[in-house]
Amino acid sequence: MLLLLYIYMLKIINAIAIPMKKRNTKILLVDDEPDILEIVGYNLAQEGYQIFTAANGKLAIQVAKKEVPDLIIMDVMMPEMDGMEACEHIRKIPELSHVIITFLTARSEDYSQVAGFDAGADDYITKPIKPKLLVSKVKALLRRLKEQEQNSETLNVGGIEINREEYKIVKDNIEISLPRKEFELFYLLASKPGKVFKRDEILDKVWGNEVVVGGRTIDVHIRKLREKIGEDLFKTIKGVGYKFEV
Repeated sequence: MLLLLYIYMLKIINAIAIPMKKRNTKILLVDDEPDILEIVGYNLAQEGYQIFTAANGKLAIQVAKKEVPDLIIMDVMMPEMDGMEACEHIRKIPELSHVIITFLTARSEDYSQVAGFDAGADDYITKPIKPKLLVSKVKALLRRLKEQEQNSETLNVGGIEINREEYKIVKDNIEISLPRKEFELFYLLASKPGKVFKRDEILDKVWGNEVVVGGRTIDVHIRKLREKIGEDLFKTIKGVGYKFEV
């Protein structure tokens, strides 16, 4: 009886110690392996995050619509609907445009990572990963989200309106939808037209130095921006980086 009372008191103390902001942060875990959901979910719940789970892509979309999470950690290979397809569907839902999506998968090949970023993912974490390292990566992703929201503002460059607070771009009276990392890359380049941003600077400011991404990541996102916004607006400076030119 005393042991149960002690455990109950510890739970109350932990709940009080966790900041309200953190307790309001929602994370959706998507994986067809129950053990992964249990282990990852437990470690993140210990940090005070609200955890929701789904066993496949179709369920992930349903839960995401209902709960509107801040972060989705999703496996790639799953039955019924894989992570890539689910990510593409989620990116088309306006109310989920702010959500960070990272893949947690055993597939580490470059082409698989490129496909993930093409689908709209913000990050790519390879299994197996130690729980403490995963928690650290999650904190880094959410910290950058908070910093970006605090620095929100609207830019008007070359007739293009860029609303960082709403993650919205309007060109020629047409609204253009971009995944989070494409938007952040575009906002960075457009914030100083004509400036050449070095690749290392882009990686640091858009992805952060806590996240390891493949060498082709920037190239993939630039290609997508050219397709959606304009081929001639993004200039490649060979061996250096990229710039936005009106």
